[in-house]
Amino acid sequence: MEKKMSESYTVMTSNVMPPDTNNHQTLYGGRLMEYIDDVAAIAARRHSRSKVVTASIDSVDFLEPINLGDVVMLEAMVTHTGKSSMEILVKVSKDTLENGTERKLAAFSFLTFVALDDTGSSISVPGLIADNERLKWLDETGEERAEHRRKRRDRSKALREFFATDLLG
Repeated sequence: MEKKMSESYTVMTSNVMPPDTNNHQTLYGGRLMEYIDDVAAIAARRHSRSKVVTASIDSVDFLEPINLGDVVMLEAMVTHTGKSSMEILVKVSKDTLENGTERKLAAFSFLTFVALDDTGSSISVPGLIADNERLKWLDETGEERAEHRRKRRDRSKALREFFATDLLG
């Protein structure tokens, strides 16, 4: 079974309030990462119609500060699937509504989620049908990103042995 990529499309919008900001009056990076993980999980659940767990976050590229009083908008969509895994792209934009500036891309991230059954075992997910050429490109280039993640995970497993003792050794 396959599903259109657009079926997983999820949007989350929030005002940036004082408790969300650091001493520079910009959105905490950790708060943004929480939003990213949340909206990506919803997109993964929409696609798989199952429980999901975050398997990896490739990176979060912060491109533009999100300031106190801005509106932050996150868009998420499943962009590639494996057997039980789903790659989700999260695009983060900011709006400064009072002065009428246009929306700016503030950050983006790729995450991987795994679909789970009620016992916590991984289960198969539907494949993807791209809605247009841009989305087709995301799906087609997804395997390259997945291979990069596999290599990184292998390095992390090796580092696990290194870090098994205290850093000071």
